Amino acid sequence: MSFLSLLTLCLGLLVIQPRPLESLEPITISAIGFGALGIGAYFKEHTYCRFTECCDDRSIPGNINELNASLKRTLFGQHIVAQHVVPALMAHFSKSSNSRKPLVFSFHGQPGTGKNFVAEQIAQALYLEGSKSGYVAKYLGQADFPQAENVGLYKERINHEVRAHLRNCPRSLFIFDEVDKMPSGVFDTLASLVDYNAFADGTDNTKAIFIFLSNTAGSHIADQLGNLMKYGTLREDTRLSDFESLLKKAAYNLDGGLKRTTLIEAHVIDHYIPFLPMEKVHVVQCLEAEFRRWHRQPDKQIIVDILSSSISYDRTHGLFAISGCKTLEKKVAMAIN
Repeated sequence: MSFLSLLTLCLGLLVIQPRPLESLEPITISAIGFGALGIGAYFKEHTYCRFTECCDDRSIPGNINELNASLKRTLFGQHIVAQHVVPALMAHFSKSSNSRKPLVFSFHGQPGTGKNFVAEQIAQALYLEGSKSGYVAKYLGQADFPQAENVGLYKERINHEVRAHLRNCPRSLFIFDEVDKMPSGVFDTLASLVDYNAFADGTDNTKAIFIFLSNTAGSHIADQLGNLMKYGTLREDTRLSDFESLLKKAAYNLDGGLKRTTLIEAHVIDHYIPFLPMEKVHVVQCLEAEFRRWHRQPDKQIIVDILSSSISYDRTHGLFAISGCKTLEKKVAMAIN
């Protein structure tokens, strides 16, 4: 039945029943009330929400399979990320999920290893409007939390804004970038908001996702990987367990927003994900992908020139590109224009 037909039928029923509202039996009044609610929901779903973002399956499709395929095509050298991030999202976003808390990631690694790249792809896959969605909140290190003496104000802001986003849409995504540049203690209030049964007022936090991005422990990850490879472990054979405890300790002890935080003490971060340093082969893959983004065939000579003039490697192992793939977009753009 169309909306117009349904509305006509309901109006017809009201014409047939001319009695004043106060003379109706309570059960009849309830029926009319629920009918009005149903019509309102129908109207919203089939008119308003067809053209405007709503907290529904159309605006939040949760295309995890699309994310998985995209990461396989575009993310290089990060097998641990692919092995753990996609399944965690799949389980959390499942229709049958009975999660009792939000999903919380902490991404760690040197610049240019893909932390922002993956967070952006997660937003693009989950939300119809991607990172521009009104249900995606992003905070940026020193830009949003510049002064250590204002930590109290920042905690109040985070508490207020997270609660407001969750009331607006339980399936909100929160991305905190440059966590290592934030003052210590800024997340202490947040710990209670991402824990089990956090809200007494009925606000649902169990469907939300929180992602923390940090350069903290980047050098620790590189040293650990270099030593594992030195003693015969293939890069592709390294596992999350080779890095997870290292990341947790470094995040807790090194300067930044996670230092001595109750987020770590309360064990509410579900996954510490290492982004491994990039080797030359991965830098070449990034360069080739950048050419394809410009709809060009990769130019081997330009790639050789960029590798020789712009890429430097760590002194300890001599394997890992210091800036990863971070500056390659501009290098390729300059070379082909």
